Amino acid sequence: MRAHLGDPWLSLAGVAAAHRMSARTLDRLFTDQPWSVSGLIRHERLEAVRRDLEDPAKRHRGVAVLAAVGLFDAAHFSRVFRQHYGYPPSRTRPGPAE
Repeated sequence: MRAHLGDPWLSLAGVAAAHRMSARTLDRLFTDQPWSVSGLIRHERLEAVRRDLEDPAKRHRGVAVLAAVGLFDAAHFSRVFRQHYGYPPSRTRPGPAE
């Protein structure tokens, strides 16, 4: 899944099909996990963007550009990020370059 986070077709159905099982069966395999399959995909995409936001080498790239890699529009990304981490994406960026 992690290798395909930027793929807009990555979904519960896609992961299930790749493993030759029904989406319902895959969902059942995740009942004891902290996240559903869809929740895990969302979490991993947020983590990838958060790492990019923290990377000083990528500070020249805008938040919206980095969020697009995780397939979020800027407003949706900001809302989801704040809900997930408890602070806005802008707080993740490193301070000014020295």
